[in-house]
Amino acid sequence: MSEKTIIQKDFYRESGKWLSTTEIWAKCINPNLHYVYLLRKCQQHSKKSVLGIFWRFVLRHHQIKYGFQIYPETQIGEGFYLGHWGTVVINPKVKIGKNCNIMHGVTIAQANRGKHEGVPEIGNEVWIGTNAVIVGKVKVGNNVLIAPNVYLNTDVPDNSVVVGNPAQIISKLNATEDYINHKV
Repeated sequence: MSEKTIIQKDFYRESGKWLSTTEIWAKCINPNLHYVYLLRKCQQHSKKSVLGIFWRFVLRHHQIKYGFQIYPETQIGEGFYLGHWGTVVINPKVKIGKNCNIMHGVTIAQANRGKHEGVPEIGNEVWIGTNAVIVGKVKVGNNVLIAPNVYLNTDVPDNSVVVGNPAQIISKLNATEDYINHKV
């Protein structure tokens, strides 16, 4: 099997099938998949190139249309999945690992002062639930489930579930089992 592109890997997460370019375009009827496609196209081109300028213009239009604020400068691993569309805000300095799911209403933001001044770093195989807020220079480990409505401003070790506000961390080996499907 030939090497798959990062766009194919992102779309594989949604269906569990390796799609052709034409099939990927057909899936772009879904706003969340369409936005991921445009984001990856921007990331493929220098922002000063003609194609880079074109894709950034198109992405900006769709940021407004769909309510996503995820920028091409954001470092996002392959297998990125937006579960639903609308109101996802991610600081461009954030780093996100492979096979991460982000639901609607999520904010991953910078803290401008205090002991956690900076931006979060999200590990591999992290599921972030609806309306969760992750803020400040915190490290979220691998295989972590962050439940809906969590406000997280502390480090989370690998193999954990985070619930509540204030955030409570529960150690669990299979934290994201059945939440993160079709891993790449």
